[in-house]
Amino acid sequence: MPNTPQLLAEFTDRIRAATAARTPLRIRGGGSKDFYGQSLQGEILDTRTLSGISSYEPSELVVTVQAGTPLAELEAALAEQGQCLPFEPPHYQLPSPMGRGAGGGGQAYSDTTSGSVATVGGMVAAGLAGPARAAAGSVRDYVLGLGLINGKAEQLHFGGTVMKNVAGYDVGRVLAGSLGTLGLITEVSLKVLPFAPAEATLRFAVDEATALHKLNAWGGQPLPLNACSWVLDAGQPTLYLRLRGALAAVDAACKKLLLEVPGKRVDSAQTTTDWAAARDLRLPWFANGFARGQDLWRLSVPQAAAPLNVGNTMIDWLGAQRWVWADAGDAAAAHRLRAAAQAANGHATLFVAAHAHSVRSAAVFTPQNAVLMRIQQQLKAEFDPAGIFGPGRMFAPH
Repeated sequence: MPNTPQLLAEFTDRIRAATAARTPLRIRGGGSKDFYGQSLQGEILDTRTLSGISSYEPSELVVTVQAGTPLAELEAALAEQGQCLPFEPPHYQLPSPMGRGAGGGGQAYSDTTSGSVATVGGMVAAGLAGPARAAAGSVRDYVLGLGLINGKAEQLHFGGTVMKNVAGYDVGRVLAGSLGTLGLITEVSLKVLPFAPAEATLRFAVDEATALHKLNAWGGQPLPLNACSWVLDAGQPTLYLRLRGALAAVDAACKKLLLEVPGKRVDSAQTTTDWAAARDLRLPWFANGFARGQDLWRLSVPQAAAPLNVGNTMIDWLGAQRWVWADAGDAAAAHRLRAAAQAANGHATLFVAAHAHSVRSAAVFTPQNAVLMRIQQQLKAEFDPAGIFGPGRMFAPH
């Protein structure tokens, strides 16, 4: 059901009081992204009462939904109409091993549990996407408009429900990935798309260098490439390649690629679960790293980047995203990973820290240059002049 004025007024009053008292607030939906960021600080501002689909026009490919709505609920409603969120937002339910604790200010760095439920607001605030990101685009590409209560306790609305309404400074793109540090997202209008008519997954036994070379070459051809996963599967280097599009295009691409590189077409019903596991970091490759108590690093680089040679790696986003395990809190490893990413014109993020000392040994996000930092500080001052939203979530205090 839509937000009621009374409910919005309650959130506004809470934010106004926090601003007046300089009380930090930590915006939280289902808590599925609590592991992500430098630290968790402030009183929890729970968004789950902001729940329900406000409007949905399948023929217009637009849905407006409240921020606290479970992501699974939205995806189920879209699926009934043969539609989806093409960027495949993750539904993380990551483990919380013993020792992963204080990130800053004595607060719990990760209190994620098996009961965590991803919400629409958290999806936008985290700005994370799944395996189809390289082909379908990011979260911010699908945000048409949103409602926001800023740190001045002002109820604001940006954009609309059609692309032509997104003019001037696109605030929706700024809020995507801001981790709740600029204000409380109350409602989001999203562009959705129909499911692809056909899908296929191919499996190739190739090493990392060959996989990246082929992905780069295939990316320059008119092929319906959608996602990839290169990983050591049961100890064997394996590239999984997903194609989506028109039936004729998918079938023709499968025949062409299998003639070029020996491989196998895998049954789509079998791979649906595997792609969801890749999206949610639940593949055996991820599970084994979590079990070892290691830090999970995410390296974002150009798709054509060569192998980085930085250790145990898993590749997706058609080569643009490299996951790497490193010993918990290893400052030398952090430096090495950041240097390798920078040399490839990319950046590295400490995505899931195994222990509190991991985030004390290395900044979670790659430090920004002076120009970008100044822009971010100016945005923060404009949206949240009292600095109450998520202090320390994006950057360690100096």
